[in-house]
Amino acid sequence: MFNENEIKTKMEKVIESLETRFTTVRAGRANPNILNGIMVNYYGVPTPIQSLATISIPEARQLMIKPFDKSALKDLEKALYEAELGMAPTNNGEVLILTIPELTEETRKNYVKQVKDMAEEARIALRNVRQDANNGIKKQELSEDIEKGYLDKVQKLIDEYNKVVEEKFKEKEKELLSI
Repeated sequence: MFNENEIKTKMEKVIESLETRFTTVRAGRANPNILNGIMVNYYGVPTPIQSLATISIPEARQLMIKPFDKSALKDLEKALYEAELGMAPTNNGEVLILTIPELTEETRKNYVKQVKDMAEEARIALRNVRQDANNGIKKQELSEDIEKGYLDKVQKLIDEYNKVVEEKFKEKEKELLSI
């Protein structure tokens, strides 16, 4: 049976995923999310950096990583180097400091391209949700009017969520291009 809430939930997940991916693109300001996905080899076990340290923002363009266990400082430093973030951590024996470099015009444009690709992938994911919903509707033996009504509802949903993707993209683009 046609379930509008189920389709909306799937489309919401696409938007959430897009927002999460957007946070990994740095905009010249410190954001702890740029460290997401970095694994530290801690006593031979790959461990997320957030599980081993507190990450704070002492200044607009700095991240401070303070390990819960000081013996993990070298492992944290090594993982940050290996992550190739484009910035080297400074180790003062207590904490690691990452200074976010100013973005050049070219770097900003590359990030905008990256974000545009992410937005396009979200649109593709939304179209896939629509396709699945439409196929489900067509498999049901419904009268033409009811089937058309359901297909129109799905199309309205996709239009609505495509606008959300576009708004999120424009927002992130503006953030990346502002100095």
